[in-house]
Amino acid sequence: MRILIVGLGVVGGSYAMALKEAGYEDVYGLDTDLDTLKKAENLRIIKKGYIDGTDIVEKCDLIILSIYPRLVKKFIQDNKNRFKKGTVITDATGIKEMFINDILEILPSNVDFIFGHPMAGREKKGIDYASSKVFKGANYLITTIDSNKEENIKLIEKLAYNIGFKKVRRITPKYHDEMISFTSQLPHAIAVALINSDEEGRDTGSFIGDSYRDLTRIANINEELWSELFLGNKSNLIKVIDEFEVELKKIKIALENNNNKCLKELFVKSTKRREKL
Repeated sequence: MRILIVGLGVVGGSYAMALKEAGYEDVYGLDTDLDTLKKAENLRIIKKGYIDGTDIVEKCDLIILSIYPRLVKKFIQDNKNRFKKGTVITDATGIKEMFINDILEILPSNVDFIFGHPMAGREKKGIDYASSKVFKGANYLITTIDSNKEENIKLIEKLAYNIGFKKVRRITPKYHDEMISFTSQLPHAIAVALINSDEEGRDTGSFIGDSYRDLTRIANINEELWSELFLGNKSNLIKVIDEFEVELKKIKIALENNNNKCLKELFVKSTKRREKL
């Protein structure tokens, strides 16, 4: 099976590394940055890199799109006459409902797009921060649509397990975006707000421990990608922000009222719910 990874940044580069470790030999890269392609070739995680898809897209059986959501449709549009019959395409995009229908309108009927989402990544951008380790033991989501062939879904499931994912789940686009707004986007919003709520100029770094460090790790954020993800899923994200504010207000009111009993009840509830995860 000949595989093409489109976008060799931190996620695409991690895919390339994980595929190599899993024994996939026929892997190629497509990226707009020549230095990135050279690094990937020197690391021997791809056989060859391409700036343009003209000579490679038509030769590939599986194409993994590791690019921003707005670029997924453009890639399909630009290459829809190059895909060979039976090509399977998958992606690594963190939102789905925003663009699935747009893609299906232009996708050739003999090409199957299995929408995927590896629940793993890093805060930094670029291939220099890529690592196959981010996939080990992580969750992988497949957003199925009616036109998907079972054999192709199983192909992506098998690949996910082979490169280290522990659990693969099939879900609908609507449910995907609802859950991701809570488990991924809300934590990023909280981390950003927490960092930005600090007083400017004070020596906070001398006072942090594991709790602050863990909570704010993802505040080191790719602004181009995450602004696109937030806006593309804004109705779901606003809903979970509202629900979070309700819970935070409960703690604030308990403090204002010196309500030790209420605080303990909130802490016990959170402990039990966390243990169930």
